[in-house]
Amino acid sequence: MRKLGTFVHCLALVWCFCLLESELVSPITEKDILLQFKGNISSDPYNNLGSWDPNRTPCLDFSGVFCNSAGNVVKIVLWNTSLGGVLSPALAELKSLRILTLFGNKFSGEIPEVYGGIDSLWKINISSNAFSGSIPEFLGDLPNIRFLDLSRNMYSGEIPVALFMNCEKTRFISLSHNNLSGQIPTSIGNCKHLEGIDLSFNGLSGSLPSQICDIPGLVYLSVRSNALSGLVQEQVKPCQRLELLDLGSNKFSGMAPFGVLELVNLTYFNVSSNGFEGEIVDPGTCSQRLEVLDVSRNNFLGEIPLSISKCSAMKYLDMAYNRINGSIPTELAELKSLSIIRLGNNSLGGTIPPELGSIEWLAVLDLHSLTLFGEIPYEISNCKLLLQLDLSGNLLEGEIPQNLYNLSNLVYLDLHHNQLNGSIPSTIGNLSNLHFLDLSQNLLSGSIPVALGNLHNLTHFNVSYNLLSGAIPSIESITKFGPSAFFHNSGLCGDPLDVCGTTPAKGKPKLSASAIVAIVAASLILTGVCLITIINMKARRRRREAETFVVESTPLASTGSNVIIGKLVLFSKTLPSKYEDWEAGTKALLDKESLIGGGTIGSVYRTSFEGGVSIAVKKLETLGRIRDQDEFEHEIGRLGSLQYPNLVALQGYYWSSSMQLILSEFVPNGNLYDNLHGLSYPGTSTGAGNPELTWPRRFQIAVGTARALTYLHHDCKPPVLHLNVKSTNILLDTNYEAKLTDYGLSRFLPLLDNYGLTKFHNAVGYVAPELAQSNRLSDKCDVYSFGVILLELVTGRKPVESPVANEVVVLYEYVRGLIERGAASDCFDRSLRGFAENELIQVMKLGLICTSEIPSRRPSMAEVVQVLESIRNGLGSQ
Repeated sequence: MRKLGTFVHCLALVWCFCLLESELVSPITEKDILLQFKGNISSDPYNNLGSWDPNRTPCLDFSGVFCNSAGNVVKIVLWNTSLGGVLSPALAELKSLRILTLFGNKFSGEIPEVYGGIDSLWKINISSNAFSGSIPEFLGDLPNIRFLDLSRNMYSGEIPVALFMNCEKTRFISLSHNNLSGQIPTSIGNCKHLEGIDLSFNGLSGSLPSQICDIPGLVYLSVRSNALSGLVQEQVKPCQRLELLDLGSNKFSGMAPFGVLELVNLTYFNVSSNGFEGEIVDPGTCSQRLEVLDVSRNNFLGEIPLSISKCSAMKYLDMAYNRINGSIPTELAELKSLSIIRLGNNSLGGTIPPELGSIEWLAVLDLHSLTLFGEIPYEISNCKLLLQLDLSGNLLEGEIPQNLYNLSNLVYLDLHHNQLNGSIPSTIGNLSNLHFLDLSQNLLSGSIPVALGNLHNLTHFNVSYNLLSGAIPSIESITKFGPSAFFHNSGLCGDPLDVCGTTPAKGKPKLSASAIVAIVAASLILTGVCLITIINMKARRRRREAETFVVESTPLASTGSNVIIGKLVLFSKTLPSKYEDWEAGTKALLDKESLIGGGTIGSVYRTSFEGGVSIAVKKLETLGRIRDQDEFEHEIGRLGSLQYPNLVALQGYYWSSSMQLILSEFVPNGNLYDNLHGLSYPGTSTGAGNPELTWPRRFQIAVGTARALTYLHHDCKPPVLHLNVKSTNILLDTNYEAKLTDYGLSRFLPLLDNYGLTKFHNAVGYVAPELAQSNRLSDKCDVYSFGVILLELVTGRKPVESPVANEVVVLYEYVRGLIERGAASDCFDRSLRGFAENELIQVMKLGLICTSEIPSRRPSMAEVVQVLESIRNGLGSQ
């Protein structure tokens, strides 16, 4: 009995203790949870969480918070608010939370694992942030998830198999624009109700799993821009409800899945930039909803199927860069909604169908590098909305239509490399929106119309290699393009060519547009017989008084020699001009020990000659948008005329069908990146760079680079954009003076595909947001990149770093954060000797102004030079 009493007494004590604890400790509320979420926010530049106040009611007052009738939080929507920080684990306590939308912010780190216990979640959208690490496996445990978007982050590693183990209710999954690798898990087939999956822009490999099309309701499938390979025709065949299929930019081969073109709901079909081959299969019928058909950059052959004319809703047709033959079907004119036609770089012949002029919505007509003949149809001028007309590289003849002035919206007109004759229509001067005009390499005669002076927006102009005559109009909008825009018109004179009426001095070669002196050498290398024929050609007129040498080698192909066969053009008299010297020099390119660097465009070698002369030779691995030898020579010849102390001087070039080289001065002290961070520099900056890089030298490097960019932007006519400014492209001479290299080579950058330039993957952290996101090119892109260089010089840190696993630090965000917290001095590179803190702070602030996300808020490079000079003169703080 005593024991029973003791037990009852104990129970009473426990009950009293629980009552006491409940009175002393209040349960956490949903308001507390939301305030904990706010507490993890380190950056709220637009005060979007200003309403999240402890004295206010979440369901009524907290912006972006939505509750149900019971007063429980069911939705958090905070998108495009620039919030920075990490996700609070406390959100896992919101047991009624169904929607979490945070896309378009700057959250970093990882999703807390406890989120795997929010069974109520229907939708997670955290795209366009800075989350990193591996894709969380625990997201596959969420039983009610319908929508999962982790795109545009920094996730890496393989897609976990477990992500698709419990996804029967999932409707849409996007993991695009990350750094994922490995294969697509076959467990994707478990998502039986999936309607859309986007795995594009990653590094996925292997084949396309057949299990994807075992999903009966799949309507959206995109695996664009990966490294997927193998056959796809049978894998895709079961996908009978597709509306969008994007297999572009992979390594797929065999037959393309043209069968899906018959699907009644298909709107988008893209198999571009793969290894597909065979004929473009005529499906017989075509979806009446199909708007985009892109089969470009494959190995397709045969003729264009006439059934395409049945795709009545089509707006975008791209078949460029294949081996398609036959002629352009007149039936294309039946597609009245067409906005873009790209058929260039095929084997198409015949004439341009006049019927194309009836497509009133046509904005782009690209028929370059075909074998078209006949005249340019006058009917083309009926396409009043046309923005781009490219008929270059054909056999077109006759006159340029006078009525092209009807194309008042035209921005791009390229008719070069044809057989057009007659005069240049003065009516072209009415095309006031024109930015690009190329009429070179034709048979045009007469004078250059003064009316072309109305083209104030031109960024490219070329009438070289024609039969033009008379005085070049003194109009800055065309003369600014220099002699190369007017070369090889024997009757032309006036600025920027020879003064009209002048006669070349007796005994000297006549200076003309070509400005080339050539030495043509024909050699039989292995047989020991060397025949050298020297032919004088016309001397290139350049601002610097240096002769141009052309050395052509033609050893027998049967010799088995490694000697390069091609055309070598030298801009400098200081280099050897004998072919035997170059034979030894070019052989050095085969020696890996001569390799001194590499980048987006190609590898760089050091080549030495007898007498101690050394040059840098860039062996191009891509020609980008350069189509042929003429364009290559035109581009490099234009850059060869540029001279400035802080630019690496171009000294020549080499062209052959299999190899292209750019020759430039050798700069002995390497590049700024290696000097700042060390040659094998892992992780974050720890002051492991060159101790000779003192602050005065770093400041002078900044000034020199700024002056070089100012010369390119403001002194060159037309302006030269760099578009790839980074510390590896700033070389240092023996006195640590800066010399900018790779300038003006943006056209050599590799193509992403036919839509634009590459995204400069090896220049992460330097690329302006408008260039990375939409390819909007301007001098302000270079200003942004230079701003990052300034921050790099001051801090000694890389533009993007990963100090510990799963953490990414962006330099300009790191600096801006410390300055806002009043800790600017914490940014400085502590390895600096002899630095003035005031100078460092002002240079750092200038770097932040240059890296403004809004281009119009960035200064010009001329203004940047002025600011730097005022800082050095002690005026910057006044």
